[in-house]
Amino acid sequence: MTRHTLKIPSWTLFDFANSSFAMIMVTFVFPIYFGNFIVTDGHGDLYWGLAMSGSMLLVALLAPALGAIADATSSKKKFLFVFTLIAVACTAGTYFLVPGMVLAGILLFVFANAGFEGGIVFYDAFLPEITTPDKYGRISGYGFAVGYFGSLAAIVVNMGLLESEQYKETFLVTAVMFAVFAIPLFLFVPEAKRQASSDPIFTLVKNGFKQVRKTVTNIRQYPNVWIFLIAFFLYNDAILTVIGFSGRYAKNTLGFTTADLIMLLMMVQVVAVIGSLLFGWYADKRGAKRTIMITLCIWLLVILGAFFSEDKTSFFIVAGVVGLALGSSQSASRSMMAHLTPKEHTTEFFGFYDGFCGKASAVIGPLTFGILSDGFGQRPAIVSLGVFFLAGLWLVRKVKE
Repeated sequence: MTRHTLKIPSWTLFDFANSSFAMIMVTFVFPIYFGNFIVTDGHGDLYWGLAMSGSMLLVALLAPALGAIADATSSKKKFLFVFTLIAVACTAGTYFLVPGMVLAGILLFVFANAGFEGGIVFYDAFLPEITTPDKYGRISGYGFAVGYFGSLAAIVVNMGLLESEQYKETFLVTAVMFAVFAIPLFLFVPEAKRQASSDPIFTLVKNGFKQVRKTVTNIRQYPNVWIFLIAFFLYNDAILTVIGFSGRYAKNTLGFTTADLIMLLMMVQVVAVIGSLLFGWYADKRGAKRTIMITLCIWLLVILGAFFSEDKTSFFIVAGVVGLALGSSQSASRSMMAHLTPKEHTTEFFGFYDGFCGKASAVIGPLTFGILSDGFGQRPAIVSLGVFFLAGLWLVRKVKE
């Protein structure tokens, strides 16, 4: 195989790499390990909410500067390497946490997740350089599909450790998986060279934030885009909160064992692939707006189902419904944004949608859930997410396709 034929498989393998991190460190093992073993004063949800919100706020603040630097210096690969290294090193560092090291646990997760999320800004920016515009959707879809396999692989590879409750060893395995499967991108994906800007880094950073202000001004001239972005901000916040707290809810409120959680998460991944395909077809036939509204109604049913679940069987059913709505709501949202965005602002508006809205929308929900759970318990806290979904649904109804 030549370097040219390897570039797309190598690019998608990075999605495999970082999806292993997302599964173990964001969704499944670390949230439970941190909240139940590192936190010893019973405030696990509160501290986990702070950690999630803090990491996403950091990335949201950095994203405009990172994007501007990447565009102006043709150094996407260097920055992606640095952010990947931070994520891998901090993930490995969580192995050394012991009960009571709450602040260290929060800081390690904040930087690990910031490395993971910040790296995605540069990873996504390679797409226009590895294929042509008529294949963006297809190649992007390959990346998502490989990412789902990465999530499943993370569970399978760590299954023995999980069953024997050697939780912290899974963090080392995840760090190795992230590092190893990221390597092909750095070896085989070329980076287009362009005339580098002579401006100092400080000027590039300042220009990045100026561009955000300019983009907000431009978006507000298109009411449909503006309303949709606010709606996306709200319901995506709730979706990301569900992802971050679902494992803790199943473990602490419903008494799931590690084996139960493994079965649950593997089922969700499989159903998510099916849901993405079904709703992707439906969105093409009936429109992205209607698809989003249906998936948000499904999410509301999920919230009600989770609130009233009293046993494992009922929650397994709820989790199956989550899988149906998970990938489909995100893919339909991207399709909706593509339909609403004027062609002359495609890059600018999508950069704001992915780089800022997508990150900042994960700040309020986890913090809200953590505070409410700490004060009133996990069941009342999960009801709060229904408010985000309802508000997003109400705003999406106002968008004109």
